[in-house]
Amino acid sequence: MPWRTLTGRQQFYLDHEWILEYGEGLATYRPPINLLAHIDDPKLNEDGRDEIVLRYLTPHSKWSIHSTFQDNLHMQTLSRGGPVMWISPEDADKIGVQDNDWIESYNRNGAVSARAVVSHRIPEGSVLMYHVQDRHINVPRTEITKTRGGIHNSLTKISLKPTQMVGGYAQLSYAFNYYGPTGNQRDELVVIRKRKEEVIY
Repeated sequence: MPWRTLTGRQQFYLDHEWILEYGEGLATYRPPINLLAHIDDPKLNEDGRDEIVLRYLTPHSKWSIHSTFQDNLHMQTLSRGGPVMWISPEDADKIGVQDNDWIESYNRNGAVSARAVVSHRIPEGSVLMYHVQDRHINVPRTEITKTRGGIHNSLTKISLKPTQMVGGYAQLSYAFNYYGPTGNQRDELVVIRKRKEEVIY
């Protein structure tokens, strides 16, 4: 059965005029957008609390296949049994956070409450929340919204890219969210601070 491409085979080169105009006929590296240059300082600092702005990453789940198996007792034991965000020791020190402290993460899209996993495996300047942690397992209300601060998608938004709007051309067709390896809605900034209020579910 042929592939749904122009040649019927797997191919990397795309000769659509839009894609060529953007210089992406072949796989191309694009550096992340400097979001701080395009938005105002996102910090609230309404109570003088220490806050830090970090790049937000949401890789696929370490302890489950999307949400499948995550409510299994063994998996909850491995993953601390609720929402977690991984942060570097350097960034954690800047806001007085220790391993397993409750933290709050927010931006213009939403807010999340989670436990901090302080790990040397996370590079300074980034924070990581695994993709599709179950929203109904041990998710507390956030201090900012007073609602259950959800999962990784609570902080993301979709950024449309012109080359993703190509339709009816070989294997390319627009779909809601994104297709292929171009998860540009994951390129986001968040503000992290230590949670002050008592955790309420």
